[in-house]
Amino acid sequence: MATLSLSLCRSGLISRYHRLCDKAEAWGIVLETLAAAGVVTSVVSLSLFPLLVCKVQDSNRRKILSLSLFFLLGVLGIFGLTFASLSLSDGSTGPTRFFLFGILFSLSLSCLLAHALNLTQLVRGRKPLSLLVILGLAVGFSLVQSLSLSEYIVLTMNRTNVNVFFSLSLSRRNEDFVLLLIYVLFLMALTFLMSSFTFCGSFTGWSLSLSHIYLTMLLSIAIWVAWITLLMLPDFDRRWDDTILSSALAANGWVFLLAYVSPEFWLSLSLSNPMDYPVEDSFCKPQLMKKSYGVENRAYSQEEITQGFEETGDTLYALSLSLFQLQVRDFFFSLFVKGLSLSLTLILWKQAILPF
Repeated sequence: MATLSLSLCRSGLISRYHRLCDKAEAWGIVLETLAAAGVVTSVVSLSLFPLLVCKVQDSNRRKILSLSLFFLLGVLGIFGLTFASLSLSDGSTGPTRFFLFGILFSLSLSCLLAHALNLTQLVRGRKPLSLLVILGLAVGFSLVQSLSLSEYIVLTMNRTNVNVFFSLSLSRRNEDFVLLLIYVLFLMALTFLMSSFTFCGSFTGWSLSLSHIYLTMLLSIAIWVAWITLLMLPDFDRRWDDTILSSALAANGWVFLLAYVSPEFWLSLSLSNPMDYPVEDSFCKPQLMKKSYGVENRAYSQEEITQGFEETGDTLYALSLSLFQLQVRDFFFSLFVKGLSLSLTLILWKQAILPF
């Protein structure tokens, strides 16, 4: 009766889902709540994309929104996978979290890596990557993990006729699970290395975005080192493996949302700072998505051009302009003198012939 009084589960619920409602294992309810809140936050963020597309004016920030869409889908999958990790491992939940764990994290980290590569160009004032190149890098990096999982299935499960979820011991299964995530660890280290260039650029507006990726990777690496260490300890109680994996998923999902998604959304809606771009590099200047026409714009453009000439202080141009002004003044002065002399000559000639 004590066990029943502590349980919020209905009588007909399958036993593998009891962690989602059993008060005797309250950690399951806490992680379930965190994962559900993460799912709601991710869905709300996805629903805000039409608003962001209309509000973001800088084209370099606007093309990252499509990358953020794939990133949020990966984060949404990570929170959803938390529920599979809370359930007891069997023939249906085991393969789901065994294979989707690496795929979802490789998708999210590939998006972060592609964004970091684009920011390393902008932070130095170089030409940014195109939208197709950014998406191609994200998709290409994420597909490698899927290929390695497919190879594992072919070599381990089909050719050797070994069912990894029933034939192998739990410790050996954990070793294979970590080995399959080596590429994800490589992506994490590479993204952290690329984001460390935030301290090497001259344009602080883009360095701020790189610092968000840097912080996200730093916290993610700490989480991964902790859960891999606990999972690989030989004397650790294996009953806590599901708790370790689900906690890592929920914690890393919230790191992605709070350390990267939220500040990037705020930066995308903020106005572009001209100091974020080089003065002479026209391809790095912000290209506004909305265009307006009229006499006022042309006058403003003329004012910008004049101001640009004044700021550059081109000595050669100033000398040429002064020489031209002197030549024009001398021409009109000589013309005036010749006209005056001609007029005086005509007057004197008339006075000389008039008496006759």
